[in-house]
Amino acid sequence: MKIVVTGFGLRAAVGSNAEQSWESISNGKSGIVRTTVVPTEGLVSSMGGQVESEMETEPPSSRTTYVDRCHRLASAAATEALTHAGANQAPVDRTRIALSLGTSLGGARSGEEFHRQWIQDGLRKANTGLLRQYPLHSVADHLASEFQLFGPRSVQSNACAAGAVAIAYGIELLESDAADMVLAGGVDPLALLSFGGFSSLKALDPLHCAPYTRSSGLNLGEGAGFLVLESEASAVGRGAAIYAEIAGYGLSADAYHATAPDPMGRGALRAMHAALHMAGNTVEDVDYVNGHGTGTAANDSVEAKAITHLREGAAPPASSTKSMIGHTLGAAGAIEAVTSVLAIQNQEMPPTVTPDGLRSPTGLDIVAETAQRARLKTVLSNSFAFGGNNASLAIREYTKDASPRAPKTVRPVVITGIGALAGDAVTTEEVKTALFEGRPVYGDGTVEVDGFGSFPFGDIPTDKLKKGIDPKYLRHMDTLGRRSALAVSQLLKQRGLSRAESTSTGLLFATGTGPISTVEAFERELLTTGSGNALLFPNTVMNAAPGHVALLNKLQGPTATICAGNTGAITALHFAQNLISNGVVDRMIVLAADEAPHAMLAAYAPIPGYLARSACLPYSNTGRIISGAAVAILLESEDSVDPGRVLGRIEHFGMTGDGSGPSRLRRGSEAWVRSFRLALGSNPPETVDAVVAAACGRDAVDSLEVEALAAMGLGGRPVSTPKAIFGDAGASGGLLGVAQAVWMSQEKFIPGTAGVVASGPEGLVPPSGKAGEVNRTLVSTCEAGGSFQSVTIAT
Repeated sequence: MKIVVTGFGLRAAVGSNAEQSWESISNGKSGIVRTTVVPTEGLVSSMGGQVESEMETEPPSSRTTYVDRCHRLASAAATEALTHAGANQAPVDRTRIALSLGTSLGGARSGEEFHRQWIQDGLRKANTGLLRQYPLHSVADHLASEFQLFGPRSVQSNACAAGAVAIAYGIELLESDAADMVLAGGVDPLALLSFGGFSSLKALDPLHCAPYTRSSGLNLGEGAGFLVLESEASAVGRGAAIYAEIAGYGLSADAYHATAPDPMGRGALRAMHAALHMAGNTVEDVDYVNGHGTGTAANDSVEAKAITHLREGAAPPASSTKSMIGHTLGAAGAIEAVTSVLAIQNQEMPPTVTPDGLRSPTGLDIVAETAQRARLKTVLSNSFAFGGNNASLAIREYTKDASPRAPKTVRPVVITGIGALAGDAVTTEEVKTALFEGRPVYGDGTVEVDGFGSFPFGDIPTDKLKKGIDPKYLRHMDTLGRRSALAVSQLLKQRGLSRAESTSTGLLFATGTGPISTVEAFERELLTTGSGNALLFPNTVMNAAPGHVALLNKLQGPTATICAGNTGAITALHFAQNLISNGVVDRMIVLAADEAPHAMLAAYAPIPGYLARSACLPYSNTGRIISGAAVAILLESEDSVDPGRVLGRIEHFGMTGDGSGPSRLRRGSEAWVRSFRLALGSNPPETVDAVVAAACGRDAVDSLEVEALAAMGLGGRPVSTPKAIFGDAGASGGLLGVAQAVWMSQEKFIPGTAGVVASGPEGLVPPSGKAGEVNRTLVSTCEAGGSFQSVTIAT
């Protein structure tokens, strides 16, 4: 399948749309100025690529009209892209339009303001309404609601590579027939969190940045970029203009250092080669590279080395768009992909601004000062992130092929290993035992929230997060990283990998809220003292935990981080299965982890009835128990493993959404029903032996799921509610459901619901459990904002 670009949108410091931005970029006009939307007093630099057209007119305390800056930037670029593509006039089913978004910060500005109010005025006076727009996935929920994008919804957060990875996943959504059209891109705003963080690392340049020349630091930027992707057949069929082809992508992990890139550039080089291989191109075909080019000495030297080693002879020209718009973090890969499409359209290589008039010390042609005319057929767009996460996109001039492409060979994928810890169950066997004995893993500990009383929670004891981790790495890891490492360690004890197998293994990480305790600690110090802790900041990015895991286990295959709330693990499974099925890699570790810190309980405590006061009883509206967990699942190609290792198979995915909007769930279960229908495939409901429900003790979720199960004919099938045992463990809940499917098949038993519930679906399994064969299980997940993802597991 040929994936083409039929629309694009861009908002950055150099223009309010793609046309204005390209005109500025091609003329070497910089938008980097002293920022006015972030308080930078006491920080290393105030220079930033600020979107001047995006004014801050509403006070953040407004409960009715306030929309976070990140959401507004995303909306502006998405509007342009969808309009450009004619998507609103296209005969496309809205349930088949997917959204793949990259962001590093999301609604961080809203979270920062809530945090400031909490510190200054106390929790009772803080505006909890701001938190509706704080989670990363709230940006995607906002876009889905505004533009009626009711297909699969995903949020990638590999720091600076997020936008590029979002486009890569957009390709997979189309090729797996999960969508007919994808809005793929990225967004990030200027925020105190990023300014304070990079300032603490002394990575900011107090002057105008100078990538590839002076390389004395980066300037942060903000903006959004989106592409509308669809198959060539779809675009031609509706008469759409085609601007370029996204021919391939490459993902890799350095597994070298928590923040610094591999000085040899090997991971970056692997990503570029992988993108070209997927595209069917050779290194000789590369006409230009839109570089990552941040302006830091480490990044610039490594990337230059990788580009010069891409092929024999002269390296392709490369330039840095960041020299004019700043480093837009999670938006960078998407903005630079849009820039690459425009470069192909205009047959010009955009320049690198060199404020000192210096040449690159590497000898690389950096297209200095102004755009250069060139014949551009194939362009690479590079994004290299914190933690050694590398992404490269191969973007090609569109040509209509006379003959269709041969379909890809699809390889069966199997589950071969499980590692898990949850609450006070700190080994895989303890997690399994708690589930089948009906013993909740939470409740021993409570947290006192100022002015709101005490609440039970189910996090993993801190003293249990050390065993088995190399001490020289342990001190650099926060609690999210440690639990992630332990889950993978337990997994690899079951399925030992050789060194060669490890270095070719990929890692996909899902988290509901990420390292929120580390973020809260860093930001609290920043808000109260004016400076941030350089030891904390590297662990505030969503991909820090998998970065540690990759480093500990030398995992250098494809990597990505999904931060989409409770549904993220199903997205990760889908992405991983596609990578294996398509022959990109033989095995992938899918990892999910979340924590239950005081900050999260404090955020939810002011909402009446949201948190449980004692136990979590699904279908009884007792409230949620926030808990912590980490689960790792190993997927492998069936043709590469001994049949005796196979634990189960993923059958079908159901990934859908509605227009509920940030932190809301609308009435009506139609979207959840669609999720179930897709997850069943051609299998009738009566072939489902068990349903692992998303029910969490909140009626808004539980009653909607009951309605959806009944509408799909699944209400009478045996329903298990593991959140009564594990609490609500964020993205880990989805993988706990997959593990439960395997374990139920092994034990020929469906665990019951702990405690007595007031009501529930017809097939709700009683506390005593239910014996019987379990060969097919439906795992259900849901996230506020209107995202529903399900998967069937065959064993």
